[in-house]
Amino acid sequence: MSMERGTFAARHDFDALPLSPDVDVRCAQFSEIGALSEMAHRLVPGVQIGTAELAKYYVFDPQSILTFSRKGKLVGGMAFLFLNDRGHDALLLDEICLTAPETRYLASADEDVAAIYIWAIAATGRGIAGLGKAAAHLRQIRFRDADCYAQPSTVAGRDIMKATGFAPVPSFQPDLWCYERPWHRQPMRMPGAIIQSRSFADARY
Repeated sequence: MSMERGTFAARHDFDALPLSPDVDVRCAQFSEIGALSEMAHRLVPGVQIGTAELAKYYVFDPQSILTFSRKGKLVGGMAFLFLNDRGHDALLLDEICLTAPETRYLASADEDVAAIYIWAIAATGRGIAGLGKAAAHLRQIRFRDADCYAQPSTVAGRDIMKATGFAPVPSFQPDLWCYERPWHRQPMRMPGAIIQSRSFADARY
């Protein structure tokens, strides 16, 4: 994943990013795939997927590609791989080809999405402000149980990961970062909560 370097000093949990009124974020239309592919090639180092391949994944799951626009002008896009259980395992074990993933690893409409791999973020200027609405897209029922993964390919991409709650995770996949959804995290064990839980336990016996 990559983007043009910009200021992203504020630290926010990915699911708590503000919804910028300046940037419109929506599912891509088929007619926009070519422009999104060109933008990805320009901004994301090492991108190999072309327009035809991107179109194939778009047809498989139209919710997997978002466009960011400002005042009617395309300023960015974001692409995801919505992985099923097999795909999640293959990601951690480095058994999936991330440049041309087999669709058997992707969740179909009737399968649970076990993990979300952020395939690419390409944004120019203020387009990065669209991340908040992209995160909101991933809070839909279909996606909300899936943690997010990414592999930053630039310094700016790594800065975004650090600023939005992603952290490196142990895996066979090189430089894999994970964002654990807030509702999956263990509650903080505050002393008061521990005392309270003990008092409830005592009351039962």
